[in-house]
Amino acid sequence: MVRLTDYEKKMLNGEMGEFKQTALKNIVKYAEALGAEELCEVSKATLYFGAHPYLDVVDSDDYNDIFSKMYLCSDKTVNIDEFSNTCYCQTCVAPCDQYVYEPLNLTKEFFNKNNKFLEITKEAGVSITGSCTPYLIGWLPLRGEHFVTTESSNVIFCNSVLGACGNSDGIEAAAWSAICGRTPKWGNHIMENRKGTHVFEIECPSKTAIDWDVIGYTVGRLLPPHAVPIIDGNFNRPNLIKLKQCFASLATTSGAEMCHIIGITPESITLDMATGGDEPVGVIKITDEEYNKSFDMLCDKGCEDVQFVTLGCPHYTLEEIRDAALYIKGKKVKKDVLFMIWTDYATKEMASVNGYTKIVEEAGGHILTSGCPLVIGHKCHEGVKGMAMDGAKQAHYIRSETDATVYYGNMYKCIDAAITGKWEA
Repeated sequence: MVRLTDYEKKMLNGEMGEFKQTALKNIVKYAEALGAEELCEVSKATLYFGAHPYLDVVDSDDYNDIFSKMYLCSDKTVNIDEFSNTCYCQTCVAPCDQYVYEPLNLTKEFFNKNNKFLEITKEAGVSITGSCTPYLIGWLPLRGEHFVTTESSNVIFCNSVLGACGNSDGIEAAAWSAICGRTPKWGNHIMENRKGTHVFEIECPSKTAIDWDVIGYTVGRLLPPHAVPIIDGNFNRPNLIKLKQCFASLATTSGAEMCHIIGITPESITLDMATGGDEPVGVIKITDEEYNKSFDMLCDKGCEDVQFVTLGCPHYTLEEIRDAALYIKGKKVKKDVLFMIWTDYATKEMASVNGYTKIVEEAGGHILTSGCPLVIGHKCHEGVKGMAMDGAKQAHYIRSETDATVYYGNMYKCIDAAITGKWEA
């Protein structure tokens, strides 16, 4: 039996309305299934809202029907009401750019539907941000603060860099928590469960964002189930951009929710701190051989034409957009090549103020917001025979959506491919 506070009991009895009552009922069932003895207060949430294609299984145009069945897991229609006023909520990625749809082969009808769904949740208290990297725009749960999120790389970033506490609960459970302001107290919400178990000694390159992208991918594919990785060894200290890449690819090849990086993670200034004083369960070396094996899994062989080049998985920082814009300045994207840089609305606005958006557009490219080709799906790259990208997560997952040749490399190599229309090995 889950212990509830007087406030939680009132909510469960319906005194705060049916919307919150339904959400809390689900949270209590979830807690019981997990064996959690109590709930904890959630103060930050990111949510997977918008007209995502999987919602189409509900044969209704009424978003209350759709939301009830798909998010609240209820056959009864519960009208959308206010989300928790003690939990700051914002949207994760959506299946369409917030401003345009034509370059993505989407229809005006779908564009309007996506905006309609987002507007409804905005009125209920969820800020529209369309970001898979919310920490870049001020969504920063502090050490010990409890959060929920629908972005797997964000779970790792917040646990590993900020020292906040959260689990990979999933789309529906994150929505329940954001509505009622509670989540089961289990997993990473309990300090004892956050200790590292397996040490990964870095002996491969670790200077660039691509290096850390590949490191994350490699650690993930070598990580045993339910283990918590510790990155140690003679590595070059990563910055935020490199960690952003590392955690996205780590979440791609594993179920990791936390990654201790010695000297960076607040709980892991030393190896002994990372393990909680216990002996590591295992020690694994990330050698050049393992690094190269991962890279070969991500990048197809050969040199072929490309028609589709996408940067920004995870979403680009302003610094990355600046570097891409200055590199492409004065050049032209080859005709019939779609070149995209993905970011959030706030960062695009800063890019526009600084002239970077204009530079990219004059070159024939686009700076797009909110989503990415993975979230949008195959419609945005139908008929493409060759594509290039600088995110390991995207290069890994997009293969399930296409028969195209997939090339993976750094920003500059991808931009070169967009200009020439060909990938050079």
